[in-house]
Amino acid sequence: MAIAIYPGTFDPITNGHTDLIHRAAKLFDKVIVAVAASTGKKPRFTLSERVDLANKVLAGVDKVEIIEFDTLLVEFTRQCKADVILRGLRAVSDFEYEFQLAGMNRRLAPEVETMFLTPAEQFAYISSSLVKEIAALGGNVSEFVHPLVVEALNGSQSA
Repeated sequence: MAIAIYPGTFDPITNGHTDLIHRAAKLFDKVIVAVAASTGKKPRFTLSERVDLANKVLAGVDKVEIIEFDTLLVEFTRQCKADVILRGLRAVSDFEYEFQLAGMNRRLAPEVETMFLTPAEQFAYISSSLVKEIAALGGNVSEFVHPLVVEALNGSQSA
């Protein structure tokens, strides 16, 4: 059984993320969306809110499980008995950092492969950071995220 881990903070989960998850679900027997605690990034949503949003946005997508983690990614990958770490590449600017991560993960866990997927063209420019910034300034993010995420972003502005 081929299991892929798709890690990230998903703060918030975007249409770019969901595009990759839907396509990965066609390639693997199981896709674990690994929501990282990442307190160092000072996420806008709590870990439980990010997991909850991912569960709601991905409800009904076969072969997908959402799990939070706060350990070293390769250790989490081993715990889940996963074969692959899945990463998204939006642009050439992502490549150097992702290549460095893949090399380090290979060194720490040579039995785990890293695979890259590129998003569909219409999602290539979407990032959680940009979505949060646009929403914080009152902009419309409805074409970048699921309606439940729009609602959460709008609700968290007044909090």
